[in-house]
Amino acid sequence: MATTSKTSQSFVPVKEVREGIVVLKDGSYRGILMCSSVNFALKSEDEQKGIIGGFQNFLNTIDFSVQIVVHSRKMDIRPYLEFLSEREPLQQTELMKIQVREYLQFVASFADAANIMTKMFYLVVPYAPPVASQLKASSLPFIGKPQTPTLAGNDEFFEEHRIQLEQRMSLVMSGIAASGVRAAALGTEEVIELLYRSFNLGELESPIRLTNEPTHGPA
Repeated sequence: MATTSKTSQSFVPVKEVREGIVVLKDGSYRGILMCSSVNFALKSEDEQKGIIGGFQNFLNTIDFSVQIVVHSRKMDIRPYLEFLSEREPLQQTELMKIQVREYLQFVASFADAANIMTKMFYLVVPYAPPVASQLKASSLPFIGKPQTPTLAGNDEFFEEHRIQLEQRMSLVMSGIAASGVRAAALGTEEVIELLYRSFNLGELESPIRLTNEPTHGPA
């Protein structure tokens, strides 16, 4: 019995990323906004009411759904540790070198033990192009069984759909600002990096190893 194997890429719903827009395989579009955080607990009671009221007004303003994504990852402090390693030999005295080395080892061990996490907040704005525009794009008559037109967007219609999506994104950005949250649209490279990190969760989970750690041979 023959079996059909599928690559992991076939399970990813993304077809391509163009001009910061995610084009899905079903033909719909997604724009991604990175949002700032608000420390709600430190606000006064009046400020908290203002934030809640602003968010309610935002939800009442939009007539389409949005997706709130919280991206939680273990903080990667290896670039900082590399910076400290580079600074150690540049210290003027041996005492300063020892202090930098001990501080580096403390930060590395603390990060492994405490499991420090970092959180990023995103709003995903959807847009599904109307089927009518895709039907109009085809000059060939339907022969035999009617087929569902693809919404994936010819180049002729992509610009039109992109403008429609960006109008939605502008509406979301202005609406969410009423609750004290700043939002900015991701570019193509930023979207690709976010998607890559989302589908490769374990890449940065390996334990930290210091390059200048002494090795001990058998006694």
